[in-house]
Amino acid sequence: MYKIQTLDRISAKGLDNFPRDDYEIASEIVKPDAILVRSHDMLSMELDPSVKAIARAGAGVNNIPFKELGQKGVVVFNTPGANANAVKELVMLSLLLASRPVIAANKWTNTLAGKGAEIAGLAEKGKKNFIGQELKGKTLGVIGLGAIGAMVANLGIEFGMNVIGYDPFLSVDAAWKLNSAIKHAETMDTLFAKADYITVHVPETPDTKGTISANTIKNMKNGVRIINIARGGLVNNEDVLAAIKSGKIACMVTDFAAEELLNNDNVICMPHLGASTPEAEDNCAVMAVQQLRDFLETGAIKNSVNFPKCKMDSEIPANGTRLCIAHKNVPNMIAQFTSVLGEAKLNISGMVDQNRNDIAYCLIDVDGKVDEATLEALNKKEGVINVRPIYA
Repeated sequence: MYKIQTLDRISAKGLDNFPRDDYEIASEIVKPDAILVRSHDMLSMELDPSVKAIARAGAGVNNIPFKELGQKGVVVFNTPGANANAVKELVMLSLLLASRPVIAANKWTNTLAGKGAEIAGLAEKGKKNFIGQELKGKTLGVIGLGAIGAMVANLGIEFGMNVIGYDPFLSVDAAWKLNSAIKHAETMDTLFAKADYITVHVPETPDTKGTISANTIKNMKNGVRIINIARGGLVNNEDVLAAIKSGKIACMVTDFAAEELLNNDNVICMPHLGASTPEAEDNCAVMAVQQLRDFLETGAIKNSVNFPKCKMDSEIPANGTRLCIAHKNVPNMIAQFTSVLGEAKLNISGMVDQNRNDIAYCLIDVDGKVDEATLEALNKKEGVINVRPIYA
């Protein structure tokens, strides 16, 4: 029986994918095997040693100390792409809001209440104060062409925009998903110089923090419009406000409200609505649950932010054991594993070992049940972080 702790409200559609005969799910649970989380702050949370994995029902993991947990052998999963459509649609709405002052127009129109038959005429006269521009023919710059960025770029083409994308880490799979009309920028400065609209779709890291700041704004076109539905720290708010005041930036739409941004006619703030649709929450939960099940039941790792992708193609041998070994990415580890298993007279029927930076992960299938003494011998080897057996 696997024990799963939920730290936030998790979609029932996702939780229903846990077989209830094999899983116990609760918000308060003793010695959980894994944790499901959305936005709960885990940065200072003390975890029970029983926790083997954490799955975040969403893409960002800023609320999870995943690097430290990786050193302890705790696998942290996220769900990239599961909420991509919801975010893509909000980005496209943001592009329209940045182009047509419909919010201000709506507020003004509401002031006509009580004027009865005069409203239509007054509205017709007042519309000249709310002139916007069309997206068609304008240039959209997309920074980051992952699951969301690629969808935004493709939709920009459908809107009749010229689209430039920048992503120095663009994968072959991601490139195949891009419309052939999308131009590739060699540098961000190239994109900044040409774009009428700029939207950012990268994780917030020390390297990406302040992607939109005074140093980059100076390279942008006058009257540029900024969209940030990714992460708040990607934009330096004070620098953007200064650029708005000077006329360099026409408008910013952001999903990350802050005191300095409120009640500014050229800034539209939203309360982090990016993935706030029932469809996105369902998709993220289903994906997170499936990844936890695959890991707990077969040892497979996919979409981890701190461990390598790893999977055994074959089933666990009948009456056998699959060993899941997290270890340091240093020489001679495999030889140590095979030596211990050889001394225990256990036949190895399959093995795969993958690494990511300084952490590696090994799956070993053996014929027969691995006893506690052998597990202890493996755990004692220098460089081993933890060993988990899965019995057929």
